[in-house]
Amino acid sequence: MTLFINISKEDLKKLKGFIPESTKTIYEEARLAKQGATLILYASGKLLVQGKKEVVAKIASELKKLHFQEEEKTAFRKETGIIIGTDEVLKGDTFGGLVVAGVKADETTRQRLLELGVKDSKLLADKEILLLAEKIKQIAPCEIRSLLPEEYNKEHNQTQLLNQLHKECAEYLKPGKHIVDQFPGCTVGAVITEQAESKYVEVAAASVIARATGLKQLNYLSALAGFDLPKGSTHVQEALLRLFGKHVAMEKFVKMDFRNVKRVLESKN
Repeated sequence: MTLFINISKEDLKKLKGFIPESTKTIYEEARLAKQGATLILYASGKLLVQGKKEVVAKIASELKKLHFQEEEKTAFRKETGIIIGTDEVLKGDTFGGLVVAGVKADETTRQRLLELGVKDSKLLADKEILLLAEKIKQIAPCEIRSLLPEEYNKEHNQTQLLNQLHKECAEYLKPGKHIVDQFPGCTVGAVITEQAESKYVEVAAASVIARATGLKQLNYLSALAGFDLPKGSTHVQEALLRLFGKHVAMEKFVKMDFRNVKRVLESKN
């Protein structure tokens, strides 16, 4: 499998001998087939070339001659044995609860994750995340712990909750060496390291699964709220006031222990 970036449907007109096929997902712009290989153009502008290894290599060479830009592969650490990577999302977001995901891989699965183009989820667009997460689930054992805000708010210590959820994911997937993307107060994992999602493909895969789950949770909560809830915690004041004005149970949408939420509630009492 090879990825090319910044590709348009117009660029595909340069290709000769390819047979058009029907797209299979809403994220695809076009599909082409040739000699046991498939080319998929995504709305993000990425072109995936997949199929028989020798055919993919030949087509990739042809595309490079046409000045198609190949995406640089992330250089993960070379590991042996079974690795379990865990990562979390939504911990700093005002809206939403908390999601932790784990992915387990041996040498064979690790290679398949690399071939899939797994990388730190922060380097991928939302549409890419949702599609890639489904592909990861098809080839690697995964575990997800997803708490809605109402469940999150029953707890009183985010750090303890994070440690618990990371541990639960790893326990479910064991045996394997547990690697955690370090967070303040982290006490779980055989290896605790900063930016683990850029060092270990298992943690990168977990970050993709976690973010996809987090996106789905925010979409669900947005549907309940009747408007799009913002990510993060920087530009959320307007949304908090709008939600408060709907006279809904705030604990079902936001983290009640966040200072910005407390300020809004205090100002309205």
